[in-house]
Amino acid sequence: MTETPKSPRKAGHGDDSIYWDESKNRYVGAISLGYTAAGKRSRPKVRGRTKTEVRRKLKDLRKELDVGVKPAANYTVEQAIEAWFASGLKGRDESSIKTYRSLSNNHLIPDLGKAKLRALEVDDLDEWLEAKAELLADQSLKMLLSILRRSIRQAQRKKLVVTNVAELVELPAGRPGRPSKSLSLEQAEAVLRAGQGSWIHAYVVLALLVGVRTEEERPLTWRAVHFAETDDAQPYVDVWRSVRRRGDTKTRKSRRSLRMPHEAAVVMAAYKRQQMQVNPGEWSEDNLVFPSETGERRDAHNVLRHFRSLLRGVGVESPELEFKNPEEWTPRELRTTCVSLLSDHGLPIEAIARVVGHSGTATTERVYRKQLRPVITEGAEVMDEIFRES
Repeated sequence: MTETPKSPRKAGHGDDSIYWDESKNRYVGAISLGYTAAGKRSRPKVRGRTKTEVRRKLKDLRKELDVGVKPAANYTVEQAIEAWFASGLKGRDESSIKTYRSLSNNHLIPDLGKAKLRALEVDDLDEWLEAKAELLADQSLKMLLSILRRSIRQAQRKKLVVTNVAELVELPAGRPGRPSKSLSLEQAEAVLRAGQGSWIHAYVVLALLVGVRTEEERPLTWRAVHFAETDDAQPYVDVWRSVRRRGDTKTRKSRRSLRMPHEAAVVMAAYKRQQMQVNPGEWSEDNLVFPSETGERRDAHNVLRHFRSLLRGVGVESPELEFKNPEEWTPRELRTTCVSLLSDHGLPIEAIARVVGHSGTATTERVYRKQLRPVITEGAEVMDEIFRES
C-alpha cells in the first residue's frame, strides 16, 4: 500500500520531523539542533522513498550525533580519498604515492567518487569489486580496497562517518598477475653484449650476473662497490639499501654482500673509471652508481625505458636473437634469469635463496645462519663457470 503524504508538523528543538517534498518526490526527515554560533539554523536532513526508510535513516543519524559525528550528508567518497592523499600519506615513498594516485584516478574516483560516503552500502562495494576482479590482477584489487579503507578510516577519525563499510566487504580473487619469465642462456649472452660502455649495460650486468634487485641498484653508491685491491681479495657489492621507505631492503635477509663474478667486476670497474673521467672534480665514493642526467636517483620508469631500448638493439648484432616485443620484458626479469641460470647449472636452491636475498624456507634459514663468510660467493662462482664455458 502506498503511503499518503501528510502535512509536516512543527518540530521542537531536538525533535525529528518527517514531511513530503514534492520537488524531490521524496520523504524528508530532519532533526532540529537549534542554531549555530553564526545564527544559522542547524537542521541535518535525510531522504527516502518511504517513511519507514526515512525513520531508519534518522535513527542512524541520531547514532552518529550521539557519538559526536558531524553530519556530512554531502561528503563524497572522492573528498575522503583526496583528504587521505593530502594528509594520510606522510613519509610514504614517492613511487608508492604515484601508484595510489593512478589507481584512484583510474578506478576509485570515476566509479565511486560522487557517491555520498554516509550512503555507501556494503552491497554497492561488493558489486563494484566483483566487476573490477574481472579486469584487475589480485595485487591491484588489493591496493584499491586498501586505499578506500584507509580513506574512510581517516574520515572516521575526523568524525565525518561512523561505519567503515570498506572493512565489511570480502576481497574477491582478481585476475592472475603477469607471470615472470627469464632469458635463455643465448639471450642472456646477447643482452650482456648490448650497449657496452653505457650505464644501462652496467646496470644489466649487475642485475643479471649478481642477482641484485632493480630497487636495490637505483640507490646504490660507489661506497658499496668493492674491487679487489690484492690478488687474494674478492670484488663484491654491499646490497644494504633499496628505494623503499627509510631505505630498508625488502626483507632482513635481503641485506647482504655479494661477490661479483669476473665479468661483472671488469664491467663495473670500467664504468667507474668512465664516470670519474666525466666528473673528475665532483666525483666521490658517495656518488650514485647509476645517476640520472641531472645527477639524481633514477625512477623505475626511466630504467624500464632504457632497458627496453637496450633490448631493441640486441637484434642488430644477433638477428636470430632479436626480441620481437621488448615491451613484454621488465628489468626484474634479469634477476629471474639469474636464478634460472644458477638453478640450471646445479646450484642448490638454498644457496640461490641466499644469493638473491629471499626469505626462503626453514632449510634456507638454517643455511643462512651457518654462513661464516661475510661475502656470499656461490652465485659469482657459478656465473664465472657459465659464461667462461659459453
